[in-house]
Amino acid sequence: MSIRSHLEAMDDVVVVEERTDPHLGVTPHLNAHPESPVMLENMAGGGRLVANLWSTRSRIASALRTDVPGLTRLIAGAMASPKPFKWVKDADLLDNQVDKVDLGKLPIPTFYKSDGGPYITAGVFIAEWEGVRNLSFHRVMVTGPRMATVRVVPRHLYALHRRAKAKGKDLPVAIAIGSCPPVLIAAACSVGLGQDELEIASAIRTAAFGKPVEVVKLPGSGLAAPATAEIVLEGRLTGKEADEGPFVDITGTIDPVRQQPVLEVDRIYHRTKPILHAILPGGYEHYMLMGLPKEPAILKSVMGVVPEVRGVRLTEGGCCWLHAVVSIKAQKQGDAKNAILAAFAGHASLKRVIVVDDDIDPFDDRQVEWALATRFQAHDDMLVIEGARGSSLDPSASGTTSKLGLDATIPMDADRGLFKRLM
Repeated sequence: MSIRSHLEAMDDVVVVEERTDPHLGVTPHLNAHPESPVMLENMAGGGRLVANLWSTRSRIASALRTDVPGLTRLIAGAMASPKPFKWVKDADLLDNQVDKVDLGKLPIPTFYKSDGGPYITAGVFIAEWEGVRNLSFHRVMVTGPRMATVRVVPRHLYALHRRAKAKGKDLPVAIAIGSCPPVLIAAACSVGLGQDELEIASAIRTAAFGKPVEVVKLPGSGLAAPATAEIVLEGRLTGKEADEGPFVDITGTIDPVRQQPVLEVDRIYHRTKPILHAILPGGYEHYMLMGLPKEPAILKSVMGVVPEVRGVRLTEGGCCWLHAVVSIKAQKQGDAKNAILAAFAGHASLKRVIVVDDDIDPFDDRQVEWALATRFQAHDDMLVIEGARGSSLDPSASGTTSKLGLDATIPMDADRGLFKRLM
């Protein structure tokens, strides 16, 4: 399904008809409705923009025909059993091709006064090099009509770019904007280099709708692109570097300026009257699309030491990145502490994890805090790991971080009736 189809099915879309300036005019509307999709119909300079589209778990779950607890397992199942996608010869995406590129004609927003420039924040990069395809999210700071600078962290796109540079070549890339939830989620999953995230996206869509993701070949580069995308930029990640940033990241704090690869855009494909999808940096949609796909890795790691896991949640209070809650059914003393260690192993950026019993809903903050209040004693149940690698997005970390594990489960040798909640 395209984002247009999803929008038509939603009953809480906030439509803004007034003229909106892409320079600092978008963010106030999004902050006013943090959990509702916001459609800005009249962007200054032309075009339409939608944001906060996938800002809640329940909306994502509904779009994928599951419930909130089922999301993690649906994604985990797709990661474990990828499915072939379907090539199609034509798509609405190819109805319009622009060879004289001017990124300024797209309603690309500058979100905050501190930003280094206008940013594409919902772009899924599709790159291929020597038979290896990779999908991943990267922010794109627009610096000219066909030039931009891309934040590339040392993961898969970084590796492919290095391989291309070693042969004196630019890396061909496509940046899909306005993709469907299976593609967005798959692009944020952590898998091995060489595992095709398009096949994970196809497995998610197959599980939800019984149909694979449809993919079209771009005429210019031959790269694959999701057929339902609204806009695709086709270009090259060059060997040049330039300043990228500052940028407000997921924690709501500023990520500093760095030297990053320069993108040259050769052409643009788009649907008629395209909708530019934007993700508000540090907003709830940023939390969901960056954090939610990491939960299956935590689930898999914890299930390696405790077979029965009710659920895993990266919490909104921890920006869906730094804090987690894991609900388990312990079988023997020490299971909760092993689950803590496994959670940290499953998501290296994790800073705090709370482990609760399976009678506690990990998605209910009050239940989790109640478990801490009635089942946790700091002198026995707190685990601190010092000098560990943490997240570069945590401004309090300086090279390394301290990680905190809290065991809020009932002791195995206790009278469980004394710990049961009766109301």
